[in-house]
Order: sequence, then C-alpha cells, then structure tokens
Amino acid sequence: MSDAILKPGGGIKPELPFKPVRVAILTVSDTRDEATDTSGQILIERVQAAGHAFAGRAVVRDDIDKVRAQVRAWIASGDVDAIVTTGGTGLTGRDITVEALEPLFDKKIDGFSVVFHLVSYASVGLSTLQSRATAGLIDGVLVFCLPGSNGAVKDGWDKVIAAQLDSRHKPCNMVELMPRFRES
Repeated sequence: MSDAILKPGGGIKPELPFKPVRVAILTVSDTRDEATDTSGQILIERVQAAGHAFAGRAVVRDDIDKVRAQVRAWIASGDVDAIVTTGGTGLTGRDITVEALEPLFDKKIDGFSVVFHLVSYASVGLSTLQSRATAGLIDGVLVFCLPGSNGAVKDGWDKVIAAQLDSRHKPCNMVELMPRFRES
C-alpha cells in the first residue's frame, strides 16, 4: 500500500484554540469488567491525554438492549458530545455492537469505516476484514464503534478519531460541526 494513502492532508494547527469534547467510553464484552478492561482503559487515557473531558465509563455485556440503554442514557443526560465503544464489532454470534447501534444512527459516517480499515490494514493486514467498525450520529452525539483489541483502539483513536475530535485540525474537523448536528 502506498504511504501516500495513509498520509492525510492538513493537520493540527497549534495556533488555533483547543475546544475539549466530552467523551464517554463503552466497553461491550461478556468477559471483561472495569478491572480487566484494558481497551477501555487505553481509550480513557488517550481521551484525557488529548485534553478532552472524560464523561463516563461503562462495561456492558453483549446484549443489544443493554448497549442501547447505556448509550441512550448518556445521550439523554446531555453530558456527552461523543461516545467511543470498544468490542462487539466482530463476526461471531456474540458480537452485537453494530446491530445495537447502527439502527439508532440518524446519520452513518461511512468514511469512518473506510479510513479505519486503511489504518488497520497497515497494522494487521487482511485481518482487518474481521472488523465491522462503524460510526454515526445519534441525536447529535458522535458514536464511534471500535473493535475490542488494544491495537485496534490505539489505531482507531490515534490515527482516526483523535484528529477529528481536535478543533485545531484542518482543513476540517467534527468539533466545528457539533453545533449544527441537530439542525433541521
């Protein structure tokens, strides 16, 4: 793969003001709890290191209704701008994050999956085909659904999500669009 494909135009303009985003982290897993949730912890650390407000954490079993309930509760609170999920995006019968959340999307962010897979391919090759990473808007809140592996959350945050949640990223970013997500 050409390096040019993975080198985005633009970048962070440090002279511009940074606007922190309120980010919640949801781990979807039948086998993890907060003590053993390394992927969720990696995301929390990266959210905080980026200067964003950590808005909450939950570990929810692979159950469509429970995943939806947690996401809806955060959105209804008005205290989150973005939710990043980890886990449940694979191909097994227990992987239900995509089925739980995509039907709630008001708008799907199709490019997220494409870019995530480009980045993931550079790390894990064709194994990226086993991921159904997705993103969308639910009632004006950004929702990014990442695989559950530590490598995938690092790639997803570091190489895709972080720049789009940085108000200084140019030529454009999702933070500047947030006030308009609910317009009709």
